[in-house]
Amino acid sequence: MTGRKVIMNFPVTATSHRLADYRARDGYQTLAKVLREMRPEQVTKEVVASGILGHGGAAFPAGRKWGVIKLNDEQPHYLCANADEGEPGTFKDRWILENAPHLLLESMLIAAYALQVRHAFVYIRGEFDLPYRRLAAAVEEAYEAGYFGKPVGQPIGGSDFACDIVIYRGAGSYVCGEASALITSIEGKKGYPRNRPPRLTVRGLYQRPTVINNVETLANVKAIVAQGGEAFRQIGTAKSPGTQLVSISGHVNKPGVYEVEYGYPLAQFIAEDCGGVLGGARLKCIVPGGISTKVLTASEIATVTYDHASLTAAGSGVGSGGMVVIAEGTCMVRLLQILLRFYHHESCGQCTPCREGMGWMHRIIDRIVAGQGHPEDIEQLARISRANDGTTICGMGDAAGYATLGILAKYSDEFDYFIEHKRSKFGGRLEVAAQEAAHA
Repeated sequence: MTGRKVIMNFPVTATSHRLADYRARDGYQTLAKVLREMRPEQVTKEVVASGILGHGGAAFPAGRKWGVIKLNDEQPHYLCANADEGEPGTFKDRWILENAPHLLLESMLIAAYALQVRHAFVYIRGEFDLPYRRLAAAVEEAYEAGYFGKPVGQPIGGSDFACDIVIYRGAGSYVCGEASALITSIEGKKGYPRNRPPRLTVRGLYQRPTVINNVETLANVKAIVAQGGEAFRQIGTAKSPGTQLVSISGHVNKPGVYEVEYGYPLAQFIAEDCGGVLGGARLKCIVPGGISTKVLTASEIATVTYDHASLTAAGSGVGSGGMVVIAEGTCMVRLLQILLRFYHHESCGQCTPCREGMGWMHRIIDRIVAGQGHPEDIEQLARISRANDGTTICGMGDAAGYATLGILAKYSDEFDYFIEHKRSKFGGRLEVAAQEAAHA
């Protein structure tokens, strides 16, 4: 089922997130091995050899990012785990924070050693409650056990390596999930994205070299170092090594978080592992990787495997691993209205194309849904989407445009119908659609 496991490879119990249970699963033994036997550059070499791509959405090679950091340059270096996870439909990092917080902490310590980091941060979404409490308790346990602090001593053989960690709670801004906005927020400023260059690995947090990785990306570091980069690369596909935590929701019988080995058949994952479409309805389309990725129709995913190359070739992407299943009978006009409402609300307002464009698109789609749309509104939505592409500091304007253009391209008939008849082509009664499908 869904292939080999790297992260979700233990039974979740009432205490499996605690330090004692994690140690019973060989927790912190890889860190001990690293500090005894490896130099910092050797750790980075294993991460490079693994070929692991970032799991936050951009899919940038983690090893290449680490390799930019110049060791022994007499500058402080910083490490930030991005636990903001604000992409709608995405909740896979939450699983790690709730059920495997010590896996994240051990991996961060290994990364901190490799990057010569003395102070590390976890930037966590403000709305997260249980994930925050679980992570905070794990940090307290780790400090008491001596894994954090000055120096790391008794638990792992008296190393002189030392690292402290701070959990920083955001205030609920979607834009602060973008790396440069994240560090601006940590610095106590308004969470605006920064122009680049310079890259954050050159001038990041407090204008010092900084590595920012997604929670899931960092959580893989322990396995990469424990088994070796080349062994890790045997999991998944040649271009997408490893696995992906997929949070699946929407009209599906078994929503939740699954660990999927790259290369696994996408249609099989939805139909068999996730129990198929809710109520026996027909599959209309999916959002494969958070709402910033383009929708794929049921026919388009028939031959797609779950990996970066296959999903890109199909016209979408893995994104942040947040998959939303959409059944026949769903109004795509109203779905786009929900997406554009979100983007308008979450625009930080720094860039004019996004600040004005998001509001403009939201007003147009609201007018269409209210029965006051015009035929030219469809092209206007597309024109604004294209105008936002590449004209903003962060990728938010681009993402809203991708989502909009993807829906307009494949479901233009629904928009034409809504504008002409001043109502949806569908009543939204999915139970009726499911019954019709069952008797078809």
